[in-house]
Amino acid sequence: MMLALFLDRQGVPCVIFNQDETTRWHPKGSTHNSRTMEHYRRLGLSEAIRELGLPADHPTDVAYYTRYGAHEIARVVMPSEREKVRAVIAAPRTHQNVEPIHRANQMYVERFLFEHLRTRPGITLRYGWRVTGFEEDGEGVTLQARRLEAAEIDKGDGTYDAQRDEATGAAAAETWRVAYMAGCDGGQSPVRKALGIRYEGHDTLEQAFLGGAMIATYLRAPELKRRCFASRSAWQYWAVNPEIRTALVALNGEDEYLYWTRLAEGASFDEAEVVRSLHLACGYPTPVTVLGNRNWRAGVALWAERLWSGNRVFLAGDAIHLFTPTGGFGMNTGIDGVANLSWKLAALVQGWGGAGLAASYEFERKPIARRNTTAAQSLARNVGGVPVNEAIEADSAAGAAARAAAGAYLATFGEEFGSIGVQLGVRYDGSPIITEDGAPPNDSFTSYTPSAVPGGRAPHLFLDPPGMPHRRSLFDTFGVGFTLLRLAASAPDGADLAAAAARRGVPLVVVDLPDADARDLYGRDLALIRPDQHVCWRGNRSGDADALIARVTGG
Repeated sequence: MMLALFLDRQGVPCVIFNQDETTRWHPKGSTHNSRTMEHYRRLGLSEAIRELGLPADHPTDVAYYTRYGAHEIARVVMPSEREKVRAVIAAPRTHQNVEPIHRANQMYVERFLFEHLRTRPGITLRYGWRVTGFEEDGEGVTLQARRLEAAEIDKGDGTYDAQRDEATGAAAAETWRVAYMAGCDGGQSPVRKALGIRYEGHDTLEQAFLGGAMIATYLRAPELKRRCFASRSAWQYWAVNPEIRTALVALNGEDEYLYWTRLAEGASFDEAEVVRSLHLACGYPTPVTVLGNRNWRAGVALWAERLWSGNRVFLAGDAIHLFTPTGGFGMNTGIDGVANLSWKLAALVQGWGGAGLAASYEFERKPIARRNTTAAQSLARNVGGVPVNEAIEADSAAGAAARAAAGAYLATFGEEFGSIGVQLGVRYDGSPIITEDGAPPNDSFTSYTPSAVPGGRAPHLFLDPPGMPHRRSLFDTFGVGFTLLRLAASAPDGADLAAAAARRGVPLVVVDLPDADARDLYGRDLALIRPDQHVCWRGNRSGDADALIARVTGG
C-alpha cells in the first residue's frame, strides 16, 4: 500500500493485487518509527495516523513484572503521544526528530491506508485477487490474475464470504501488461520463489522466549486494566518468572491486547493453553475472550540474496527481509525500502532514470536489510537472557535481591524501544548514484548524528521558532522529485543544475534557504536532495551540471 501511495505521489498509475478482500483485522507490530512517520508526513497522512492507536495521554512505557498482579521489577519510561507532540513544539530549530515514534497497532493503520487508497484514482485495487503467473521481457511484465472464489477469500477477520461469487459462478480472470512489478508478498513470497531467490542470514535463535515457534493472540481481557494496571499503565507489559516469560501489548488502552505465547516445537495450537498461559502471567484467573490467533517464528534474521530479477521485477518488504519483532524494525524497514524503490520506478517509467538506476535499489537496500535484521536479533537475544532467580517472586530478602538483579538487567533495554540510530541513521555510502564528499558519521543503533555527507537522510531544520504548533519543517519544502537547497545568500543560483535536470526531464525544484543554522547543518552552500530525502550531492559550486544530474539518476 505504501509503495502504491509513493508511486501515486510521483504521478505513476499502479495496481495492487491482494488475495484478501481487505486488510487483516489481527494485531501485528505497534511501532511506526520516526522515519516511517516522516514518510507518512510526505503523503500528508501523519496527523491522521497519530489519532490511531492508544489514547493521546496513555503512557508508552514498557513495564516488567514477576506477574501482572504482583511485583513490578523494572520500567522503561517513555512519553505519551501528547507529551511527544508538546516536546516537538518546544524543541530547538535543529531538533532532528521532527516526527517522533508512534505506537498504533499495524491493523489500525493498515485499515486507514486501505480506505485512503480508495480515494486515489491513480491506484487500481484488485483485492480478493491472486496473481497466478508472470513473465518479464525487455519491455515489461505480463501477468495473469484471477478473482478468488468464495471459499478462498479471507475477509481479513478470519471469516469467509460465502456469497462472493454466486452472481458469476466462477472467478474472473485478467491479463495485465505492466512496465514493472514489485513482489510485496511476504516471507513466503511466491514472486521471490519464482525468481529462484533464496534467503540468507543468521541462524534462528532458540531460547526461552522470542526464539522459535510463537503464537500471537488477539484477546479481550476486560478486568485486567482495573485489577493490575490502573495505577501503572504501559504500552507493553512483560511477565518474567521461573514459570513463564511473555508479553502483552496494549492495543486500545482499555481491554484489548496482543499476547505472545511460546509454542513447544512440534506442538499444535491449543486455545485453552493460551488462556492458561495468560492466567499464569497474571497470577490468577481473569476473564478472557480470544478474538484471533496467528502463528509466527521468533529469532529470525534473514535477508534475500538478491532484491530484483535483474530486469523488471523487484522484491520489497518481508519478501526481502524477515525480522524478530524486537525494536519494531520489520514493517518500518519495509516502508523505508519502498520509499527508495518508488522514486526509481517513477524515474524509469517516466523516462528520466538511467540504465544504472534499477540496480542501485539492491546496492543500497540489501546492506540495510542485513543491518536491521541483525540489530533486531541482537535485541531478541538480550530479552532471552534475562536472569530469573528461583526466588524472584518471594516476599523475602532473597526475593527482593532477585528482583533487583533482574530489574537492573531489564533497565538497560531502553534502546530496544527507541533505537534512533536504526530509525534515522540509514546511509547509502558507496552507492553509484551518490557522490562522495567527506567522511560519514559512525553507524550506531542507539544514536543519530545528523550529517549532510552524501548518502544519509537530509538533516532536519524547523522553519518556525520553538513554541508554535504545527511547525513547518524543511522537509515540507522538498519537491516530489529532486530538491536543490541554496543555503547561503551568496550561493550560486542553481540555474545550471535546473537546466541540466530539465534537459533530462528530471523533476527538480530550487529552495532558497539563506539560513545560518541550515548552512551549518549542511556544511556547503548547495545540497541536492533525492526524492526519498537522502542527500546525493553537496558543494559550493555545481561543476559539470550535466554529469552530476546523470550520475544521481543512474545515467
